[in-house]
Amino acid sequence: MSKFKQRRYSGFITPMAYIIDLGIIIGCIFLFNINITNLYAFIIYVSFSWVVVSFMNRFYDIHRYTKLIKITALIIKQVFFFLIILYAFIGFFKQPDISRVELGNYALTIFGLVTFFKVLIYVLLNKYRATFGGNNRNVIVIGDNEKTRQLIKIFNDRQDFGYKFRKQFTVKDDDFSLLKCFNYIIENNIDEIYSSVAELSNKQINKLVGFADNNLRELKFIPDNKDIYTKKLNYEYYDYIPILSFRNIPMQKPINQVVKRVFDILFASAIIVFILSWLTPIIALLIKLESKGPVFFKQSRNGFNYKEFDCYKFRSMTPNDDAHSQQATKGDMRITKIGAFIRKTSIDELPQFFNVLFGDMSVVGPRPHMVSHTNFYARKVDKFMVRHFVKPGITGLAQVSGMRGEIEEDKDIINRVKYDIFYIENWSILLDLKIVIQTFLNAIKGEEKAY
Repeated sequence: MSKFKQRRYSGFITPMAYIIDLGIIIGCIFLFNINITNLYAFIIYVSFSWVVVSFMNRFYDIHRYTKLIKITALIIKQVFFFLIILYAFIGFFKQPDISRVELGNYALTIFGLVTFFKVLIYVLLNKYRATFGGNNRNVIVIGDNEKTRQLIKIFNDRQDFGYKFRKQFTVKDDDFSLLKCFNYIIENNIDEIYSSVAELSNKQINKLVGFADNNLRELKFIPDNKDIYTKKLNYEYYDYIPILSFRNIPMQKPINQVVKRVFDILFASAIIVFILSWLTPIIALLIKLESKGPVFFKQSRNGFNYKEFDCYKFRSMTPNDDAHSQQATKGDMRITKIGAFIRKTSIDELPQFFNVLFGDMSVVGPRPHMVSHTNFYARKVDKFMVRHFVKPGITGLAQVSGMRGEIEEDKDIINRVKYDIFYIENWSILLDLKIVIQTFLNAIKGEEKAY
C-alpha cells in the first residue's frame, strides 16, 4: 500500500494571516472617532468585505518563491478596492454623519499595519528557512538538461525558498527506471516532483501524473525551449472545452486599460504643466539661435495595432532629407550642439507627452520605430510585431535595460524585442513606476548610447 504524504507545509500561515489582518481591521475601528451609529453592522461589513476582496484579488495566494514586488502590488490592489467598498458603507447604510476624514485615517492605518505585518511575515519566513532550515519541502528533479540544472542550482542557492533538493533522476524509455523513481519518492518522503517535459514520453507523463495524484505529491513540469510550453500560456474553458492561449497580455483587460490610461493622463498632464510649460520656450530659443528650422520634429511611426501616428520631439538635428529614414549614429554630423545635449538628457523626447495625452502613446511601453525601420524589422526579426499589441511608450523596459539608441548589430534589436515582449506579458503599474524612476535616474547621469 502506498505511503501517502501525511504532512502539508504552511497550512497554518494563510489562516494566521487572515486572523492578523481581520484583527487589524476590527481593532483599528476603536482608534478613530468615525461616528458609526451601528458598530456591529460596520464590523461585519468591513470583515466580510475584506474576505471577499481578498478572495477576488487572491491576496493570500503567496508562495515561497513570490517576489516582494508582487506582494507590494497585491497590497496596493487590495487596499484600493477595500477603500472603495469602505466609503460605499456611507451610502449603503445611510450614514451621513460618518466622518470622512476619520474614515480615511482608519483606512491609511489599516494600509500601514497590513503592509508591515505582511512584509514582516514574508521576511521572517525567508530567514527561518535560510537560517534554521524550517518550513522546507523535499524535492526531486527528473531530467538532465540545462533547465533542470538551472533549477537544481536555484534549489541549492536560494535557501530562503525552503526547497531541499534530494536527487536527480534520468528516466529512460522503460518502466523500470520510472518505478525506481516512484519508490525513492515514497521511501524518502518527497513532497514535490519537478520533471522536464522534453525527456518523457506521453506514456511516462501519464504514469507520472497518475502516481502523483494517487500518492498526494505535487507535480510540476519544466518546459523545454523547443516546445510551445515555453510561451506564457493562458488556460481557459469554452464551455467544457479547454483552450490554451499562447500569450497572456494583462493590458488587454478592461480594468488594467483604465488604470494605465489614468496613470498616463495624470503623469503626462503633470509633465506638461510643471515642466514643458516653462522649459519649451527656453529649448525653442536655443534651437532657433543655433540653426534655422522648426522647433519641433514630427515623424510618422507605428503604434498600437500597427497604426501610424505623428510622433513629436524637440528638433535635435539640422533639417535634412534623411531624417525620416536614417537613424542617428555616434558622431552624427547632423546633430546640433543643443541637440546633442537634449538627446543625452532625453529632453528631446518630452513633447511626446502630448502624444500620450492624445492617446497615441503611453508613458511606458515598447519604443516606436520610424515606419521604414518597422517594415524592415518586421520581416527580419522574429516576433517583432508582438510589440504592437500595446501602445508604444516614451520609455520602456528595453531602454532602461541598456537597449536604447542605435541598432548596430542584429542582437541589439533581437534583445530589445525580448525585453518588450517580457514587458507586455508581465505588465503591472508597479513595473511602470519602476521603469519611470529608472529612466529619470538614467537621464540625470546620462546614457552611453544616448546620441
